[in-house]
Amino acid sequence: MRLKISLLKEPKHQELVSCVGWTTAEELYSCSDDHQIVKWNLLTSETTQIVKLPDDIYPIDLHWFPKSLGIKKQTQAESFVLTSSDGKFHLISKLGRVEKSVEAHCGAVLAGRWNYEGTALVTVGEDGQIKIWSKTGMLRSTLAQQGAPVYSVAWGPDSEKVLYTAGKQLIIKPLQPNARILQWKAHDGIILKVDWNSVNDLILSAGEDCKYKVWDSYGRPLYNSQPHEHPITSVAWAPDGELFAVGSFHTLRLCDKTGWSYALEKPNTGSIFNIAWSVDGTQIAGACGNGHVVFAHVVEQRWEWKNFQITLTKRRTMQVRNVLNDAVDLLEFRDRVIKASLNYAHLVVSTSLQCYVFSTKNWNTPLIFDLKEGTVSLILQAERHFLLVDGGGIYLYSYEGRFISSPKFPGMRTDILNAQTVSLSNDTIAIKDKTDEKIIFLFEASTGKPLGDGKLLSHKNEISEIALDQKGLTNDRKIAFIDKNRDLYITSVKRFGKEEQIIKLGTMVHTLAWSDTCNILCGLQDTRFTVWYYPNTVYVDRDILPKTLYERDARWDLRT
Repeated sequence: MRLKISLLKEPKHQELVSCVGWTTAEELYSCSDDHQIVKWNLLTSETTQIVKLPDDIYPIDLHWFPKSLGIKKQTQAESFVLTSSDGKFHLISKLGRVEKSVEAHCGAVLAGRWNYEGTALVTVGEDGQIKIWSKTGMLRSTLAQQGAPVYSVAWGPDSEKVLYTAGKQLIIKPLQPNARILQWKAHDGIILKVDWNSVNDLILSAGEDCKYKVWDSYGRPLYNSQPHEHPITSVAWAPDGELFAVGSFHTLRLCDKTGWSYALEKPNTGSIFNIAWSVDGTQIAGACGNGHVVFAHVVEQRWEWKNFQITLTKRRTMQVRNVLNDAVDLLEFRDRVIKASLNYAHLVVSTSLQCYVFSTKNWNTPLIFDLKEGTVSLILQAERHFLLVDGGGIYLYSYEGRFISSPKFPGMRTDILNAQTVSLSNDTIAIKDKTDEKIIFLFEASTGKPLGDGKLLSHKNEISEIALDQKGLTNDRKIAFIDKNRDLYITSVKRFGKEEQIIKLGTMVHTLAWSDTCNILCGLQDTRFTVWYYPNTVYVDRDILPKTLYERDARWDLRT
């Protein structure tokens, strides 16, 4: 995986660019110290000045109002908040009209962010205050007061908590009064930027100690980078939480969620003060200190299954390589590739407008159908069908392109679903509830209706990852899950008695997966790679279970 950088010869802004924000996958707005707001159209390569701000307004941060399904007033959805050095934030329409300016802080307003529902706005400033506002700009509360400037802020995935910087510390404060505050020392220098992803629930931070770090939502460190030559001035998660980008002086880096660096580019940009991902997660824009706006496309992603290796060579081109005979096929698409999945002898590719289904036996004639909404955020495959998740819902299709079902439940938010919280088998769809994380919804794949009598799977603790087994009869279908204590459990999908029999298989399990060909379960358990050859043993005799395990030190491969 790498980044393909695009940078104009001459900058469109006369001063440093402070912030950027995408409206669609092909349209971007940028704000600069030259007081101009410029619209970029990537399809036509045109730039248009939207508005010139008064000379006393220096923009600092920009965030578009979220395009949620429940918004009836589309005029609100077509607007953004702009924070500025004069202590105000401004609500500005897409056409550049300043709808409202609000006196918010003493000193500059350093950051402003809408929550995921668009019902509240948080701002932070040089005065050390964190304030919550209504979507019309009315002050609701002053959440906290620090003795030093707060440089960055982010909402938690449930919009019930706010993460903000306090010098070298990171603080998570719930909106509810008297709720417990989480605070920890995160860097050896002032923290300049934070981001909290709604899908993987992980936190990014960057500071003047020239490091970027990844944390879980409990403040536990997951990754700590080596020191760079210059302070890290920007970090941003991709929407699906699989990748993140890091910006510094003449530096743009692409990493996966574990912190592993895939690409390092050194464009002539000065410091990159702000990074924004496009809504489909395929492009990055950076606000540069020398007046440029840098664009980068994520290319050379790879998918593998048995003897096939598929590489995204360009935005609209894939290369298929059969490693057995070195045969190579090129797949051309009309639009930019957004998501892809390769499994069960089928390649499923979603572009901004269509879905392509290829069989590994014939790469020349794909099945093609139009998508209801362009931005597919997740593709899951089972042997008989596949699942697409976009901003509008969850859709199950056969490999012949026939629509099968679309499961729904109250309060469903498709923007936060990922491969750990949704699972698919030939007969069942399992989805973890976000409003109550102790519950798993179970649906019949063929109808999209809840299993049996509206069956829910309820656990005593919050659940973090779920997985359905893939083989066997419907009545024998099992689901394995890991809870927040890192305990692994297994239970039947169909309940034949009054009691749900949820049985613990192991402790300190970090991730799990079922085999595609038989119901063997594997997982990383503490420092060991563990395979449960026959997990159903726990229903017969728990004493036999240890005899069905295969264990190997997971650190062994690193030493050899």
